[in-house]
This record gives sequence, C-alpha cells and structure tokens, in this order.
Amino acid sequence: MEKLQHVAPGDIETRSMEIIQSELGPTEYGALELPVVKRCIHTSADFDYGKNLAFTPEAVRTGVEAIKAGCTIVTDTQMAFSGVNKRVLEKFGGRAVCFMSDPEVAAEAKERGITRAAVSMERAAKLPGRVILAIGNAPTALIRACEMVEAGEFAPELIIGAPVGFVNVVESKNILEKTPGEHIVARGRKGGSNIAAAICNAMLYMASDNRRE
Repeated sequence: MEKLQHVAPGDIETRSMEIIQSELGPTEYGALELPVVKRCIHTSADFDYGKNLAFTPEAVRTGVEAIKAGCTIVTDTQMAFSGVNKRVLEKFGGRAVCFMSDPEVAAEAKERGITRAAVSMERAAKLPGRVILAIGNAPTALIRACEMVEAGEFAPELIIGAPVGFVNVVESKNILEKTPGEHIVARGRKGGSNIAAAICNAMLYMASDNRRE
C-alpha cells in the first residue's frame, strides 16, 4: 500500500508549491515571473511550463498594475472566464468578461464568416479602461487582437497568448511575440483555458499580496 502524505486541507497548496519549487530547480525566470510559472505548473502538473513561458520585460508588472487599477480581463472561453478568480479581481474594482456566448457576437460572426473568438476581440477593443486579454483556446482571437494592435485600433495592457492545439496555434503565438506591447506566451502547442486563467490568477494573487503590504 502506498504511503500517503498527511497534509491538512489548508496546507495542500503550500505543500504543492514546495514540491514544485523542489522539482523545478534553478531557472532563469525573475522574481516576478516565477510565481506565474509555478502557478501554471500547479494547475497542469506539467513542468514544461518551467521552460516554455516567455515574458516581455514588463509583462507581469504591467499586468499586476492593471489589476490594481481595476482593469477588465477578457477571456476567449467560458472555461477561462470561470477559472479567473473574480472575487479577488472585484476587490480592485475590476471584472472579467467573455463575449463568446453573446448572441449578437454569434450572429455577426456567422454573417461575416469569421469566428466568434475574432469578433469577441473586436468587442474587447471597444471596452473602456484598461484591458487584459487572456486567450487560452482560439488562435483566431490572438491573431485578430494582434492585427488590431498593429493597426493602432487596440492597446490592451497585456496579452496572454496560450492557445492550445495544432492549427495555427504556434503561428499565432509567433505573431504575438512580434507584436508591440506587453505579453506572456506559452510557446509551442501547449496552453489552454486553464493556463490562461492560471496566469491571470498568479497576477491577481500578487496584486492582492501587494495590497496587504
């Protein structure tokens, strides 16, 4: 019979992070980036995130500052929306939104022959205030967001690019890395709504810790 660890319910996450730190070993990530990396590993149990996450120099700092200023986090899936810790976000006056289930978005996408995810990014560009994009599924959302940034039609504070899959996934991430502005990218084919939400939550917890200080 396997010998189980006896860990109090409230200590499970702390113990998990200790195991992650131990198995992850030394990395080239800085003090701001490492909590994001560890949160992605904690969410997925996949240590590939210890090497495939890429950050622009001010990405995490910009994301945390936007959260503290009451930004809107726009996700490309209901799953990512569900995973974002809205309780913490709302403490700063922010909110999370997802346009994917909006009937008007669906109708417009059908009429134009494009994806709902792409139309959702166009809706996001019209939102007031600071916006963080958390894209964990649709390459078309990421590509459309980058197109609007390049055209000067959208200036999100941060783009999280973590689509998962095979068709245009890697290509969309490559486009993001060449697009002006702050971004966090899960390079390669891996990613997902859970990873996009985990990146948001890491920054939310960092913002909350700073608030307590």
